[in-house]
Amino acid sequence: MPTGAPAQQFLAVDTIREDVVVLKSGGFRVVLMCSSLNFALKSTDEQDAIIFQYQNFLNSLDFPVEFVIHSRRLNVAPYLESLEERRKDEDNDLLKIQIAEYIEFIKTFVGMTQIMSKTFYAVVPFTPPTYEQTGVLSSVLSALGLGKRGPGEKADAFEEYRNQLWQRVDTVVSGLQRFGVRSAPLNTEELIELFYGLYNPTEFEKTVNTANSS
Repeated sequence: MPTGAPAQQFLAVDTIREDVVVLKSGGFRVVLMCSSLNFALKSTDEQDAIIFQYQNFLNSLDFPVEFVIHSRRLNVAPYLESLEERRKDEDNDLLKIQIAEYIEFIKTFVGMTQIMSKTFYAVVPFTPPTYEQTGVLSSVLSALGLGKRGPGEKADAFEEYRNQLWQRVDTVVSGLQRFGVRSAPLNTEELIELFYGLYNPTEFEKTVNTANSS
């Protein structure tokens, strides 16, 4: 019986290396986790200032930036389990009753309302330049040192492109900071966890629950 193609071949990601997502197309990405900003609670003057700074930030960029909002239904099971453990260990009967009532309140509230947890990301891209090296053009590029790189030069090329990408990251981080949004790049381990959770949401939730209960 023929087996299906591995899921990896349908992903755009080739590898994750030194805090950088390397795409199969050859492009690089850095993912920034961003803090939230409650715009509605700001005064009119503060809102105008934020909009002005955001406009200046976008106008200052000479490369694209993608903003991603990851929404997931909030899982309160680990929290309820911790409350139940607290109730069992409590010696005061009155506090036991109060904890039990609070647990029922949380269950009822979550059952009636879709509570979502939201995480905000900014994705900073970099695409290495490509050259079609055929005929006379290949000879010219080789003479200029821009020809195809040998196996020993791949590591140097990665570091070069990574440094250029990180210059863009610094620009985005400082630009977001101007209107009150803090951001930090995800490291390799955090990127792996992020993509695993995106493509395996059910298994990821089981893993998180197991970790929280242990």
